[in-house]
Amino acid sequence: MKVFLFALLAAMGNALFVYGQRGSQASANPFQFILAALVICTILFLIFAFANKAPLDGDYLLRNLRFILISGVGFFLTFIGFYWLYSQQGATNYIVYALLSILTTSIGVGIIIFREPFNQYHVIAGLLAVAAILSYGFGQHKLSTLSG
Repeated sequence: MKVFLFALLAAMGNALFVYGQRGSQASANPFQFILAALVICTILFLIFAFANKAPLDGDYLLRNLRFILISGVGFFLTFIGFYWLYSQQGATNYIVYALLSILTTSIGVGIIIFREPFNQYHVIAGLLAVAAILSYGFGQHKLSTLSG
């Protein structure tokens, strides 16, 4: 149940980001929207970090600096990818991102890099994700031939 609740929280946050990004006016500088959104995000993180009962630990940051840097680059690539995906292709194309995330995150990071346990049902889910990407591509092709 916790997995569902945490995933729902992340999905709701993502939906809010997409809504805000799609609802905003186009900008000549794609970094302007993302930077402003990240300022709000940073303020919220600062409030919650300092409101937390556990003290901040500088040694923790030093011990995990490599992973913090990797995650920071990941945030950057994610937000840039989201901006271009939604501003140029629309929110309905999120399905491509979601399915590619299954492959890159669940399989690439979870199973291959961190060797998290999986079974035949996880393999079937991965294959279905690939089938969904192919089906989506076919649907998009049909849409473009109808409108073109």
